[in-house]
Amino acid sequence: MTFLSAGWLWLLLVLAGLVTVYVLLQYRRRDYTLRFTNMALLDQVAPRRPGWRRHVTAGLFCLTIAVLIGAMARPAMPVEVPRERATIIVAMDVSPSMAASDVNPDRLTAAKESARGFVDSLPDRFNVGLVTFSSAASVVSSPTQDHRAVTDSIENLQMSPGTAIGEGVFTSLQSISSFDEEAGEDPPPAAIVLLSDGENTSGRPISAASRAAAEAGVPVSTIAFGTGAAIIEINGEPVEADIDKEALERLADSTEGHFYEAESEAELSDVYDDIGSSLGSETVDKEIVTRFVFVALLLAGATAVASLTWFQRLP
Repeated sequence: MTFLSAGWLWLLLVLAGLVTVYVLLQYRRRDYTLRFTNMALLDQVAPRRPGWRRHVTAGLFCLTIAVLIGAMARPAMPVEVPRERATIIVAMDVSPSMAASDVNPDRLTAAKESARGFVDSLPDRFNVGLVTFSSAASVVSSPTQDHRAVTDSIENLQMSPGTAIGEGVFTSLQSISSFDEEAGEDPPPAAIVLLSDGENTSGRPISAASRAAAEAGVPVSTIAFGTGAAIIEINGEPVEADIDKEALERLADSTEGHFYEAESEAELSDVYDDIGSSLGSETVDKEIVTRFVFVALLLAGATAVASLTWFQRLP
């Protein structure tokens, strides 16, 4: 628990001073009583006082004041609330190597199906965008809460030559920065999920992209898709469909994202669930002043009941 206006808590020192004065007065009253040596006469002129009961009502009254001071300091508790502007960009490699069949039926088809399932599983309040990259990168779908439009775009992806991983990151960052009118000064909480199976062969280097993502505070989680042992055919020639896992892992580490090796559709679904949940909520301080006021009312009521019961008057 925290206090949003903690300065009011200094009043507790004033209350502590009043309690100290009260205690000193009780000792002083006892000293005066002991000076009166004729105890029989004292019983007649000063009947027996309520004793400990008067301290109960005084204690309840002080507790009431202390709780009210706490309420003035605006107590708050950390709570999880949804991130209404949470944005995830799915950046997909559509280079020819995605035709490799080491993942059934092939890498691109499995990736499409997994990506659609991921988007469908996200809460409606999440904004999802789609970026594809081959020799260049492009925004297929800007961040939107229309998840159906994004899944339709995923279904229609087509392969093209080249692999520009760095450009995929830069284009994703651009899509995030233009999310809304406030994005420039107040960027939305965002993450990039980059799925690739090849080396960076076009565009700006991955190192430049990772620096840009780190400066923007956008984690890039990378997924090395495939087993790394596949042959594809390009222009009638067999070509190895390699995976540059080291480059993808460096990209994730340098942006505080996560690196995954997903070799099947099922594994990819787990990866996406993990990334999606990381943006699901944020911790904020929620005021609980009403709780303090309620407790103060209970204490005030208890003080009144005790005083009326024992002394036939309100404190």
